[in-house]
Amino acid sequence: MSQRVLIWDVPTRVFHWLLVLSFTGAYLTAESELDRDIHVVLGYTLLGLLAFRLLWGFFGTRYAQFRSFLFKPGEIMAYSLSMLKGKPAHYIGHNPLGSVSVWLLLGLGILSGVSGVLSFQDIGGDVMDEVHEFVSNAMLAVVLIHIAGVAVSSVLHRENLVRSMVTGFKSAEPEQGIRRSYLWLGILLLAAVVAFWLDYQDTGLMAPSPDTAQVKHHDGD
Repeated sequence: MSQRVLIWDVPTRVFHWLLVLSFTGAYLTAESELDRDIHVVLGYTLLGLLAFRLLWGFFGTRYAQFRSFLFKPGEIMAYSLSMLKGKPAHYIGHNPLGSVSVWLLLGLGILSGVSGVLSFQDIGGDVMDEVHEFVSNAMLAVVLIHIAGVAVSSVLHRENLVRSMVTGFKSAEPEQGIRRSYLWLGILLLAAVVAFWLDYQDTGLMAPSPDTAQVKHHDGD
């Protein structure tokens, strides 16, 4: 008999919402020179979060592991067709279409972060700037599609997927749940990100101010 059981561990949920915050903030500050420091620190945060998620994909709990949402093309196609008919199969963790968006977001996130770092370090010139912009826009498109998919799946399955990513709980059989939430690791991840935000000016990653750049220019003369 179905009941509310824990599906998403705390580190996975903390990662998810911090990634949402980091990408949204970085994208909104991308065009402003005044907000460049915010853009840079959020970009580094995004890369750090993705590095954690890659590790957690191998060592995390049942539904956080990559092997739990590895689907064959045929399975993805079958699920897509079932959604069009309004009768998709129910999955406790990521469904086949959701898994596609997760893989795309991981890949595009890494490409966006790496290209952003190279661009920030003046490596690659205008080409790298264009690559960074293109990949970031592609990631935004996947995010919007992902949000739409979550909304549709929530309606078809009559479950609030956003709430489950906040609370960690879904309706399922008791044996389908996970046993440990790893609260301590979620708190540690959040604390590490907040500490980085508070201390980033001393890390050497901060964009140089116009005054500093001018001083260095004169020193070079």
